[in-house]
Amino acid sequence: MRIEDYALIGDMQSAALVGRDGSVDWLCLPRFDSPACFAALLGNQRHGAWRVWASGMETASSRRYWGDTLVLESTWDTPTGTARVIDFMPVRHEHPRLVRVVEGVAGSVEMNCEIRIRFDYGRIVPWMRRRDGSLQAVGGPDSVWIHSPVHLHGSDYRHKGTFRVEAGDKLPFVFSWHPSHAPAPPMIDPLDELDYTREIWEDWVSTGTHTGQWRDAVVRSMITLKGLTYAPTGGIVAAATTSLPEDLGGVRNWDYRFCWLRDASMTLDALLTSGYIEEAKAWREWLLRAIAGRPQDLQIMYGVAGERRLPEMTLDWLPGYENSLPARIGNSAANQLQLDVYGEVVNSLYQAGQGGLHPDDHAWKLTRKMMDFLETGWQQPDEGLWEVRGPRRQFTHSKVMVWVACDRVIRTMEAQRRSGPIDRWKALREEIHKEVCEKGYDPERNTFTQSYGSQELDAATLLIPTMGFLPPDDHRVIGTINAIERELTTPEGFVLRYSTSEHNAVDGLPGREGAFLACSFWLAEAKARMGLRKEACDLFRRLLDLRNDVGLLSEEYDPVQGRLVGNFPQAFSHVPLIHAAQAIG
Repeated sequence: MRIEDYALIGDMQSAALVGRDGSVDWLCLPRFDSPACFAALLGNQRHGAWRVWASGMETASSRRYWGDTLVLESTWDTPTGTARVIDFMPVRHEHPRLVRVVEGVAGSVEMNCEIRIRFDYGRIVPWMRRRDGSLQAVGGPDSVWIHSPVHLHGSDYRHKGTFRVEAGDKLPFVFSWHPSHAPAPPMIDPLDELDYTREIWEDWVSTGTHTGQWRDAVVRSMITLKGLTYAPTGGIVAAATTSLPEDLGGVRNWDYRFCWLRDASMTLDALLTSGYIEEAKAWREWLLRAIAGRPQDLQIMYGVAGERRLPEMTLDWLPGYENSLPARIGNSAANQLQLDVYGEVVNSLYQAGQGGLHPDDHAWKLTRKMMDFLETGWQQPDEGLWEVRGPRRQFTHSKVMVWVACDRVIRTMEAQRRSGPIDRWKALREEIHKEVCEKGYDPERNTFTQSYGSQELDAATLLIPTMGFLPPDDHRVIGTINAIERELTTPEGFVLRYSTSEHNAVDGLPGREGAFLACSFWLAEAKARMGLRKEACDLFRRLLDLRNDVGLLSEEYDPVQGRLVGNFPQAFSHVPLIHAAQAIG
């Protein structure tokens, strides 16, 4: 399956990817970042998958989400009749479950079920046994139960069955995980859980303030972000997957099943402006727990419960998505210095106060500590927004975001009557602004550059007017937008993060990458802020056309292959979609 051939289902603690062919090719339990028990996404069926499909058909005739939910319906139209497969993960009470309901719609349809459970990312073939009419798989710390009215017989380290559904039939398959040392999970009524799950999602969406021309796209993006939220802590993972390549067949394959402060900070603003105050509050509480400690130890990402150690390693037994190697878990970028994150955090805490969250004394103390660090640490080179694995540089965007930290802490002091060295921080804000405009700006080309003294461009400078560093009608902002459109835009009008040509070794990696979707949404938002609404709308519509049939986006779009690439679905694509829609109006 292509990346865009997958749909997301989840229970706000983990998630699964279901392909058009009816196969669940990715599922990590019990958390987003746990080892996968279905890992065919990064290999093949032998690495774990669960397929349910109509005989004689390769892919479903159509599929859709049930209204404003994360319940997926795939329809199989055959010469003898029509059947549906309804996939969902019930809102978790204790044990994680995946439920698949096969429903006869018309006529009579022969269906097939084939399941291969492989724990530890496809490495462990479990011991299977039949107990009380159900199947149990055990392997090391993991155990899974499969309850179904369909008999599944085992052969060649898999279980499969063929069955027929008539109009009105509803045959449920329930897949339940639990630690292998613990008692088996209690039985559930899958049809009752289906009704309850649908109700939970629709009730949640109804509390939002979604109106306007782009309502459907915004709501689907909000549901996706909710689906990427780890409910016990409020943390939001960047994506549900690891190692989906930014360059097909290349090495740009990373694990995104963690909580980036930058992504989550932008998500906070989207939640607040969409009316989801409780989710925003939960995120702020996660943030304050995660970053507690010395400000110089602030990481750019954490685990879903705030874990700091995210060691990167490769899974040698997996061949990778379309032979894109290595397949990685963990992310060593967690140890990078990215000064822009301080600005993102301070800005998000300021926006939380502006958006209706009650001022938090603990948040203010942490903010003051971060400012103490930035006063002496802001001049350091860093790895920057894009987590380059080349040498550290004086990235323009990083300095802009340090300015944002100064600006927002001053605004917070004025709005909340907080005490602090406001005159000193005002002077620092002015100093940084002056330096960026002198060293990060090329007057001959009338554009901000990627780093001090560089000739290269960086799409992150599109955020300069959004963050209030300069007004949208400033000639330097207009010049930067024009330069990016001229030099960092594909023929289709989509924006690259930066040049990956041989002479620009900023990221220290071989190969190329596609258009970064967040950057393209930033361009649409910048145009809207400049008053160029028609141009903004045109670009926004082209970007919406890149979504798959159920409204999901990955990290990038490869204009050469005409495909989505990168981890999926990607929060850092759906958040700027929401912001751009709100800016365009």
